Amino acid sequence: MADIIRRMKSADAGFDAALTALLNWEATTNPTVSNTVAGVLAAIRRDGDTALLGYTKQFDGVNADTAAELEIPQARLQAALLSIPTEVREALEKAAERIRSYHQHQRQESWSYTEADGTVLGQQITPLERVGLYVPGGKATYPSSVLMNAIPAKVAGVDELIMVSPTPKGFVNDMVLAAAAIAGVDRVFTIGGAQAVGALAYGTETIPKVDKIVGPGNIYVATAKRQVFGSVGLDMIAGPSEILVICDGKTDPDWIAMDLFSQAEHDEDAQSILLSPDADFLDAVEASIAKLLPTSARADIIRQSLSARGALVLVKDLDEAIALSNRIAPEHLELSFDNAQDCLPKIRHAGAIFMGRYTPEALGDYCAGPNHVLPTSGTARFSSPLGVYDFQKRSSIIGCSAAGAAELAKVASVLARGESLTAHARSAEYRFLPANDAGQESV
Repeated sequence: MADIIRRMKSADAGFDAALTALLNWEATTNPTVSNTVAGVLAAIRRDGDTALLGYTKQFDGVNADTAAELEIPQARLQAALLSIPTEVREALEKAAERIRSYHQHQRQESWSYTEADGTVLGQQITPLERVGLYVPGGKATYPSSVLMNAIPAKVAGVDELIMVSPTPKGFVNDMVLAAAAIAGVDRVFTIGGAQAVGALAYGTETIPKVDKIVGPGNIYVATAKRQVFGSVGLDMIAGPSEILVICDGKTDPDWIAMDLFSQAEHDEDAQSILLSPDADFLDAVEASIAKLLPTSARADIIRQSLSARGALVLVKDLDEAIALSNRIAPEHLELSFDNAQDCLPKIRHAGAIFMGRYTPEALGDYCAGPNHVLPTSGTARFSSPLGVYDFQKRSSIIGCSAAGAAELAKVASVLARGESLTAHARSAEYRFLPANDAGQESV
């Protein structure tokens, strides 16, 4: 069993270095990929629809005479919604309802206050005008990503949501289209890869330029997102999926093993770690892993993930486990013990926190309500889940009365002259000095 997942002890002399090595993951910059993506983006920016059509034929095997042919009409989205099995449609609708309800609590509203002299200060909240949503296509099915990215944008009040998703050799996934219909996506184009990111970032004759791009993708999509940042906003550049489970040893070991599998099955670079103060429980989980792995459809991927980046770690106690969790700053954190909510004040860094034995991470991926787009690779130390706030922007409001301007201008004048910015100073001085005395500048 040792070849499936490593065992570690926090008390070992080399534990700190071993943990650092285990956590170390960086999306290595592949020069070939970077150069290819740069060429694609340059062509899209220069040649627009012509380049987009060429790359769609080259990479996806889809022939179209015009880019307009690559747009899926709303009627097709509704047809997909009606064609999928009733059970699937109802599950998507229920998930969407919960996601929408949760994110409505995140809406921010404009605010202001008036000072005694009549000066008004505040903040105006406005939604982004147009957002691009990238959805992986082909035989991969990610309707949950459509819901998680599109619904917060709509709750925020985004005017237009443009979804792009490749259809290799013309394969169209009806579950993805159905999710787009439920979420209220405005337009859908069957394009993908770096060329789709470029089309959203720069605009073409047919594809509208957006203000922000959200959604997951392969290395070419991630590289393209990095390269267009600045022309548009981004959600994040996500690394491999992660789960960290802290368990007191009293949860069914089969449950915990499957929770670890739930992330390991994403890809070989995914990371699954269990922290527990109970050595016998770690033995039991290891046995469950060996027992359950052959029953998993993605057993090869799970085995490679657990072997390369997984660990069962014996810790001193739950307090030490929480301290290690804060160091790791995981994407998903399961607190599989009683009264988990009491420990929330101690958790400083985590993308999403799943409390108690009956809250597997998988519920958060699909239907609990909070967003499943989460910071990875330790970025939970400074980043947050995708939310309504990612689709809203803030403008400061300043409105001075005559009396308020006179007082503020005196302060501004002193500070501006201290920075040798005399035009700033003179602009302020006009508001409180007589016309013939204002704005004097020494030469």
